[in-house]
Amino acid sequence: MNNFKNKKSSPLADILIVHYKRNFYEKKKHDISFTFTIFLMAQSNKDVTKDFLQSFADAFNAHETKAIMSHMTVDCVFEASAGPDVDGQKFIGQEQVKKAFEDVFATFPDAHWGNPRHFILGDRGFTEWIFTGTKKDGTKLEVTGCDLFTFKDGKIAIKNSYRKYRPPAK
Repeated sequence: MNNFKNKKSSPLADILIVHYKRNFYEKKKHDISFTFTIFLMAQSNKDVTKDFLQSFADAFNAHETKAIMSHMTVDCVFEASAGPDVDGQKFIGQEQVKKAFEDVFATFPDAHWGNPRHFILGDRGFTEWIFTGTKKDGTKLEVTGCDLFTFKDGKIAIKNSYRKYRPPAK
């Protein structure tokens, strides 16, 4: 099915190639370039693996901000689960993002993201996890959540976090 002779074909690539061929034969030229661009994007991020995302999760659980930031692009964006805007609070660039992560570790000195499960498709991916943490006042939190990622040049460009809301327990 894949005439591009890619050694590592993916189901998404095969679907997009079929779509590309169908549009070509239907002479819908405006769809061809768009579909081909999506195909290239889906195949362009071979550096990000589940091991890479596990290393990122391990750095979070070790509270190692230098290691965390080494997984992210210089112009990275972190969209926190909570904040004043519809998409939470947004931090842009290495300095702001690092500070946001340091604030999480200060708020929850025992912060831990357990049972991570990683998924990657092209330049996007996500990790599911269970967050546990205790604030300095003894308030405990345990919730499931996930991070949606956008990858660029083998690193995380956007980390968009979501988690369940659950009232804290004492």
